[in-house]
Amino acid sequence: MPNTPFYITTPIYYVNDKPHIGHAYTTILADVLARYHRLLGDPVHFLTGTDEHGQKVQQAAESGGIPAQDHADRTVVRFQELWERLEITNNDFIRTTEERHKIIVQEILQDLYDRGEIYDAEHEGWYDISSETFVTDKDVDEDNLPDHIVRIKERNYFFRMGSYQEWLIQYIEDNPTFIQPDFRRNETLGFLRQPLQDLCISRPKTRLAWGIELPFDKDFVTYVWFDALVNYISAIGYRRDDAQFATWWPATYQLIGKDILTTHTVYWPTMLKAMGVELPQTIFAHGWWLSGQSKMSKSAGNVVDPMKYIDQYGVDAFRYFLMAEMVLGQDASFTEETFSRRYNTDLANDLGNLLSRVTKLILSHFDGRIPTPAETGAEESKLQEVALALSNGVGDAVQRMRLDDGLAQIAAAFRETNRYLEQRQPWVLAKDPHQKELLGTVLYHGAEVLRIVSGLLYPVMPGKMEELRSVLGLPAGEPDIEKLGHWGVLKPGAEVRKITGLFPRTDSRAQKAGAAEQGKPEKKEIEGVMQAEFADFQKIELKTARIVEAERVPDTDKLLRLQLDVAGESRQIVAGIAAYYEPETLVGRTIVIVANLKPAKIRGVESQGMLLAASTDDSLRLVTVDGEIPTGARVG
Repeated sequence: MPNTPFYITTPIYYVNDKPHIGHAYTTILADVLARYHRLLGDPVHFLTGTDEHGQKVQQAAESGGIPAQDHADRTVVRFQELWERLEITNNDFIRTTEERHKIIVQEILQDLYDRGEIYDAEHEGWYDISSETFVTDKDVDEDNLPDHIVRIKERNYFFRMGSYQEWLIQYIEDNPTFIQPDFRRNETLGFLRQPLQDLCISRPKTRLAWGIELPFDKDFVTYVWFDALVNYISAIGYRRDDAQFATWWPATYQLIGKDILTTHTVYWPTMLKAMGVELPQTIFAHGWWLSGQSKMSKSAGNVVDPMKYIDQYGVDAFRYFLMAEMVLGQDASFTEETFSRRYNTDLANDLGNLLSRVTKLILSHFDGRIPTPAETGAEESKLQEVALALSNGVGDAVQRMRLDDGLAQIAAAFRETNRYLEQRQPWVLAKDPHQKELLGTVLYHGAEVLRIVSGLLYPVMPGKMEELRSVLGLPAGEPDIEKLGHWGVLKPGAEVRKITGLFPRTDSRAQKAGAAEQGKPEKKEIEGVMQAEFADFQKIELKTARIVEAERVPDTDKLLRLQLDVAGESRQIVAGIAAYYEPETLVGRTIVIVANLKPAKIRGVESQGMLLAASTDDSLRLVTVDGEIPTGARVG
């Protein structure tokens, strides 16, 4: 049985300025969905592009002193270059200044005009220059009139949109998945409870010259939305290639931001109805990215530039953050601190730590070959159950358009695997030749989980996951999604490659700077205690570590030499705790250490850090963590 074609679109983006995080988010979301459906074997068509007509573009060109077409040609490159950097796999990129689009718009206009769906009339009313739309009297406060609202009286052409009001209400109510999420559907229905006016679909050339000329009146150009929305069908053969159009239309998902909900859920469906074209299956409106709790805007200077984060963290980490952080449909907050925290927690610590532990021990104790698993126990069965549930869980999350939930399930799986390693302690098993078989079983299970999660993360982080899969000896290219629901796919004996940090840990500039103000801050004393600035505290790197070995330092009464595991790396610390702990009671404990102290020699023994402990005059207790957590986890 052939798979169902999957056609996904993004809005086409204005070329009046450079792309920002909102553009990047919608396009990455479409790319992840397109990649996932390709893994399923579905035929996929992914369309994006640029909206190059209208008053905003004309004004941007005029301010730059160049023709509008030249401005569009220069600006479109910014989007194309960013999509390349973001590894976007669109099948087509449409520009509304292309002949293939303009001629279809004009044919639609002529057809609607000939059938009486478009008429001309004189209109007087308020016009919003910023949104390029007419607004009603009730929406205007004449005593506090902003500069972008002007009074206009002119002859124009109108589309009989109001005649479709009752039909559209009924259609939305009969097709609950047409507008998603549900609360956006209710928002559109609320809008439609008010009288629906006819839509002005022209602008006189005396006011706006940059647009597609009306075929039936050369003194007017097309209203930008009546032009732009048509791209979704002009790009796939409407009125030119019936077979191609029938293959892809109706669109599976049309992704939009919530700010263009009305144009896509009122203008667009009524236009299609008048044309006699079927409506898209689902229009999905996502929320806005906020800077902290504030809306991003150029005037506020808080717009996120995607290029900066790609350069600092890598494209895959940027894609992961956007998909993991936003609940589709709701607003999400973007700050450098939240980005750095999720990067370090999910990718550097949890996933990176897991990969480092497993591959290092395989390279060291199995000649760099995937070991053969032996008989398993309850811990292995539990881990297998978690891993095998992922494929269905992620698939369900994609169907529900809850990509954040799917990624949360994957992140929970590699955290569970790190907990499994903490229980089994392969670094301890590696020291006992009689435990070689169990060691192989443990490492095989860790590698199998990595195989599964790397396949499921492939649509989100294709570059890094292909790198991870190559480390495990898996073939290049897209993973076989069917195998992600099965256990035991990795072949014992397959070669494992060495890797030097899939996601190197990093700190945001804000973390590095701390809370220090400009200039050197003055230290203040309160009740005899010197206060430290936050920037001073940020210099200290606290991490979790597991004690693997403990013994007394010869010829001393107070010192113990502790051999620690810190994210799969061995580290030695000398600590003055012999009076309070017997060495054998410390093995297996997870403690907190200062990880970035310069090495020092204590009684001739090198110490690579310092542990934390609380003490009084006659007692001392180590600082430990509450519950299970991987070693190498950042504290603070």
